Amino acid sequence: MRIVVGYVPLESDLGVPLLSQNRQFQWFSKPTYVYPMVPASAATLLASKGHEVLWLDGIAEGLTQERFDERFAAFKPDLFLLETKTPVVKATWRKVDHLKELVPSCAVVLCGDHVTAFPEETLNNCKADFVLAGGDYDFSVAALVEALDQRRDEKPKGFFWRSSDGTIVTSGPFCNKDHKLEDLPEIDRELTKWELYSRKNGNFRRTPGTYTMAARDCWWGKCAFCSWTTLYPEWRHRTPAQLLDEIQHLVERYRVKEIFDDSGCFPAGAWLREFCEGMVARGLDKKVVLGCNMIPGALDAELYGLMAKAGFKFVLFGLESAQHDTLARINKCPLAKNVEESMRLAHEAGLRPHVTCMIGYPWETAEDAKRTIALTRSLFDRGWIDTLQGTIVIPYPGTPLFRECREKGWLRTEDWDRYDMREPIMACPIPDDELRALVRGLYESFLTPRFVWRQIRSIRSFSDVAFLAKAGMRVVGHLLDFRKKRTR
Repeated sequence: MRIVVGYVPLESDLGVPLLSQNRQFQWFSKPTYVYPMVPASAATLLASKGHEVLWLDGIAEGLTQERFDERFAAFKPDLFLLETKTPVVKATWRKVDHLKELVPSCAVVLCGDHVTAFPEETLNNCKADFVLAGGDYDFSVAALVEALDQRRDEKPKGFFWRSSDGTIVTSGPFCNKDHKLEDLPEIDRELTKWELYSRKNGNFRRTPGTYTMAARDCWWGKCAFCSWTTLYPEWRHRTPAQLLDEIQHLVERYRVKEIFDDSGCFPAGAWLREFCEGMVARGLDKKVVLGCNMIPGALDAELYGLMAKAGFKFVLFGLESAQHDTLARINKCPLAKNVEESMRLAHEAGLRPHVTCMIGYPWETAEDAKRTIALTRSLFDRGWIDTLQGTIVIPYPGTPLFRECREKGWLRTEDWDRYDMREPIMACPIPDDELRALVRGLYESFLTPRFVWRQIRSIRSFSDVAFLAKAGMRVVGHLLDFRKKRTR
């Protein structure tokens, strides 16, 4: 088969859509491209099975719709694997219908967390041929292609499509228990144009940088707001040796200088120890800088120290809120209450902690939100965190938070275009203008004299200056994002 894997252009005056590899969608004022690990794995697996695969990312390549159409039609695809998310799903429906008119014989397969929650909605609103209601796009689409090639009526689990009489049918609930990540081939970085995503990315101090993914997705996997809990019901991981081999390959072949592992939470315990010891034994700790996601409270001082020795620098933690009752209500891992101690330990080990926070919970008052800002300001001032991301809480379809909002009448709208973190979607006791001001307050919380002075003193090279300049521009962009209510 001739197969396209990629993303359609999504033009908007709101900015560049951060769609791929993203659990919470955002429009970014400054272009930011994240390497889409699971679609890239799908393209690689399909190519390894003898299919002709074209990687076509209209967003990262900056393609106009006309140019995208030219390349799409010239390839004459039999199948197009396309990922979407809630805030752009309506635009995606229109794009699908357009492409079906362009190449009617091409089977369009839509995937992502939104269509996983509402597969029938998508089939009722566009001409997509299949909807994958689950993650593991690689295993699932490879199995679908095999079924189509062999003209089998039976399809792999997790798919929805229309029967000959137009009714919607399904192959049954998605299941990833038998999908073993260690069986997948290493991602073909050239096929999937990794360099598109290697520089315009706020996580990277050193470029070129790229991504890996040791696990799918998070070993906790129960946060009520996280859209990816719907994609990966069973947590699985690759072996430490496989990840080490991949990193060594990336360093030696592509001269990669920084790698962020985007598992929902990096594996801990004995797995982490073996991996870190392997980085040192292979001398990779001297050749590449690493980053990852981690749950606060999951590691002790010794393991943070081992991570630093192995080459880790940037570690992202979900702080979410300073209110312990909020953490309980969103089913955050109980260990996450120990956020201040974790930030201290990580910082003292030589790591650069980054925290994510959210404002606008239906049960939090303005005073509660201000406590979160006070906490981040304190962490910045003490030098225990280096960077921060602040957003408005969004209840994504399929999540427990969305279900609770529907049951309690908290949803202001189900216009999916508006689910992009720039405005409150849930009823909240805080007025909208004040809510946006509070998010700006999160971004401004680093402005303490001690933090600013430490950043100046930390400059050791031009790359440090360039990173701090880019970080400053991103902060300005985020402040503008939450400056006022947008107009449409």
